[in-house]
Amino acid sequence: MSEILMLIALMGNAIAVGVFSATVLGGVPLLLALPGEQYVHAHGFLATRYDPFMPITILLTVLADLALAAAGPGTALRLLGGAAGLVMASVITVSITKNVPINHWVAAQDPASLPADWPERRSRWRRWNAVRSALALSALAVNLAAAVVLIM
Repeated sequence: MSEILMLIALMGNAIAVGVFSATVLGGVPLLLALPGEQYVHAHGFLATRYDPFMPITILLTVLADLALAAAGPGTALRLLGGAAGLVMASVITVSITKNVPINHWVAAQDPASLPADWPERRSRWRRWNAVRSALALSALAVNLAAAVVLIM
């Protein structure tokens, strides 16, 4: 059972890192290069492609990691599973408290008349997206260490 949980955690975590990396390396620079009106339309198009896939993927990763923390064989695997689960839970926290509110704000805007604080909101979203990307990458490193412990 631990092997299946580890596989779920690794797959979900790797998918999350891949999507976040693509966003950091390609999506964000593209969006930031667009004028406000085009940004609102492009952001709306891209944002709908990730829901509910990403939240489900990240939640499954957290649950698999926490299950390893609760029932994995050996203290090292339990500690690593718990650490990875907590770091991935922080990805959810950043998403819900920082990125999602900005996404909702963008979706509610009239592209033809954006408020003066528009550039700052874009910058904040970018910073918080970088934070959750780094957290997901950190969790993947911990999950890879847990996988090594499991197969040894």
